[in-house]
Amino acid sequence: MTARRPQRARDPEARKAALAAAAMEVVAENGVGRTTHRAVAARAGLPLGATTYYFPTLDDLIAAGLRHALDTLQTDLQAWDERLSKAPDMPEALTGLVQEYLADRRQVRIEYELFVAAARDEALRPLAEAWLNDIPETLIAAVGTATARDICALLDGFILQSLVSDTELDGPRLTAAIRKLSS
Repeated sequence: MTARRPQRARDPEARKAALAAAAMEVVAENGVGRTTHRAVAARAGLPLGATTYYFPTLDDLIAAGLRHALDTLQTDLQAWDERLSKAPDMPEALTGLVQEYLADRRQVRIEYELFVAAARDEALRPLAEAWLNDIPETLIAAVGTATARDICALLDGFILQSLVSDTELDGPRLTAAIRKLSS
């Protein structure tokens, strides 16, 4: 008689987190349109049934990835807020933060892929809107809400240009543009 293999303890929250992280990785490699339950399950090292059990539709799976990215972004923005509040030159400090953000191009591509998916899918839109509305408080305090939103839109434009052209961020140009908006 063969000895039974010990069962792994099942932790639903850990499985969901692993699947959300795996979804982000698959999105980064294949894009949202070519992300499948099967590819995410393989990446997470879980059976396909676990993926479809926790996330019955592909939209649910993509939303989990977007939520995961949003959680990461919120943590990053809290750190940005702290650094901006201590910075003697806000435009220069903000440019430095964007340059640091772009250092992990893979992660940035994941986040923007998911963001674009939300533009196409109404069910994902509330998550993307939460992302858009998550502006560092220090920036709002320094320039007001409307200008802070304009600066964030400017940052998105610079980030996308850098991603699409696969070039370094033009720091001096970004700093100058932030100064113009915030003056």
